[in-house]
Amino acid sequence: MTDDIEYPLSENPEDVETPAGTNLSEITLEKVVSGEIDGEELVITPETLEKQAQVAEREGRTQVARNFRRAAELTAVPDDRILEIYNALRPSGADREELQAIAEELETEYDATLNAEHVREAADVYEERGLF
Repeated sequence: MTDDIEYPLSENPEDVETPAGTNLSEITLEKVVSGEIDGEELVITPETLEKQAQVAEREGRTQVARNFRRAAELTAVPDDRILEIYNALRPSGADREELQAIAEELETEYDATLNAEHVREAADVYEERGLF
């Protein structure tokens, strides 16, 4: 954990980068409007989410830190697939086998081990509560 990370991260914009490596301090409305910076550059990176997780962890907010780390993993998953997984996680949205397949996919295709664990836990809870 890095102790020099301060919250909010925007107060140290040189420590926050876009996916292409542009510093937050270099992003302006004018550059976005002119097309110099496109919308794909305005997404959060796994590194920024990890920094947020470190701040939360340092403050004793372990569950918030875990959520940031799960979000960091999900940056590699296409948006449409995230929506499909979300719908599958709704009670009666998928059966146990489908959820296990999703967990396996998250783990093997996206290295999203925390999210895979979360899906497996959901499958266990749904089974315990008779939601399949």
